[in-house]
Amino acid sequence: MGNSPGTATTVAQAAVSDAKTPRTERGRRSLRKLLDAAAEEFGEKGFHEASVSSITRRAGMALGSFYTYFDSKDALFRALVGDMSEKVRTSARSALHEGMGPIEIERAALAAFLHFAAEHKEIYRIIDEAEFVDPASYRAHYETIAARIADRLRAGAEAGEFRDGLGELEAWAMMGMNVFVGLRYVVWGEDGAAGDMSPDEVAAGVNRLLAEGLLRR
Repeated sequence: MGNSPGTATTVAQAAVSDAKTPRTERGRRSLRKLLDAAAEEFGEKGFHEASVSSITRRAGMALGSFYTYFDSKDALFRALVGDMSEKVRTSARSALHEGMGPIEIERAALAAFLHFAAEHKEIYRIIDEAEFVDPASYRAHYETIAARIADRLRAGAEAGEFRDGLGELEAWAMMGMNVFVGLRYVVWGEDGAAGDMSPDEVAAGVNRLLAEGLLRR
């Protein structure tokens, strides 16, 4: 799972720049608590209804401690988008291992994302809201993911399994498919109307579509 230079690290770098980097392990744990509490708060209430005081209460921290790490609620939100993007990346990477072929890598990466989204459904609301709260973070989130998929597609072509000429267009198409099957079967899955497919079953179905296409053979 390679990264395109610059683009693929944009979101992670934004998260670091928007947080005042702690120098101690205790500080890093406190920052983690704030980010986790912010995910809950923004996920439940949305950006505008969420408050710094509620976030610090959720984190079990004093209100004044917030400003040790962030200058504003906006800075925390940007950092949270970056943090979630990094978690998506690491969850996908942890599902891959030596010996996987290119098409199997795509199945495993999607399954890992779907499992992550099942445990962190708030990611959809937070990323969607970023389009209006902080458009640069929203765009960087998706550009980062698309760049990683495009790199994998090119690597698959070099390995002789994928056809030549795959790149940005196909990467964005695949990402769109992944995002919306996650919405349909993971976020809405508990409603009953969305079906009972597990994340692994969904990933396997999408993988068949990638491998076999739509045309009757």
